[in-house]
Amino acid sequence: MPHKATVVITGATSGLGQLVALELGKRGFDLVLTARSKERADATRKQIEENAPSAKVDFFYGDLSLLKDVKRIGGEIADTYPKINVLLNNAGIHAFEPRITPEGFPEMIAVNYLAPWLLTDMLKPSLQNADMARVVNVASEASRRHGVLKLPEDLTDTTPFTARGSSPIYGKTKLLNIMFTAELARRWAGTGISVNALNPGFNVTGLGRELWFAPVLERLLKALRLGDPRRGADIITRLIVEPEYQKMTGGYFNVGTGKSIEPVSPGGDAAMQHKLWKATEELLGQKGFLS
Repeated sequence: MPHKATVVITGATSGLGQLVALELGKRGFDLVLTARSKERADATRKQIEENAPSAKVDFFYGDLSLLKDVKRIGGEIADTYPKINVLLNNAGIHAFEPRITPEGFPEMIAVNYLAPWLLTDMLKPSLQNADMARVVNVASEASRRHGVLKLPEDLTDTTPFTARGSSPIYGKTKLLNIMFTAELARRWAGTGISVNALNPGFNVTGLGRELWFAPVLERLLKALRLGDPRRGADIITRLIVEPEYQKMTGGYFNVGTGKSIEPVSPGGDAAMQHKLWKATEELLGQKGFLS
């Protein structure tokens, strides 16, 4: 990475995103972070400043479940930072009840898939200007339990589900992240931008906003040394800083070993990846989000 590299991180006020921001701040990166809440952004800034006093931290505010906010934030970041070295699409939710966004999208699809797709598209010029840049997408082995993939229907499917039924939908959003990564890597071949996804392992941090027993669960898992978010933060940091991952593109890598993982079918199917891209482009175009 060049001296004073700029990294954009979504979902940086908690969990993995916050841990990675702290780590990269120590390593001298300029941090460009998204947040919904001013209060949580201030707490994160304070933490980063305590750990890495010389780090430059810049927040952009919005709700990533609203694509109009994603588009605005993307525009603001691109205007402020004509050169971006790394984009980390980390923000994600596992919602245990169905919610439809004010724009009519299923919430998990909007936050976990459509938002990173759109933000990446908005930041392409800044990433290209960096000469060598990286896009890193946080996927998950939850993708193995994705039910049946139906395109384009899944992108707008607002069928109600139970807490138990939420898992295949969450898994599907993570499968879409893996497929998006592979297709984007092909489309951006020769631009100097590498695009990779990763499985961060099981992390207690982001899982549980919606679960009343999450704090208890978190304490229990910590005591058992399970779900340690530092391992997830470590593989993300490696994909961002290690030279070998700049040379690879379109990959999906595992927590711990950093080795390549074969995605579950149809994740590795180039025709399906292409179909997903076209369906996404069409949907966002129809809704007026693509310029």
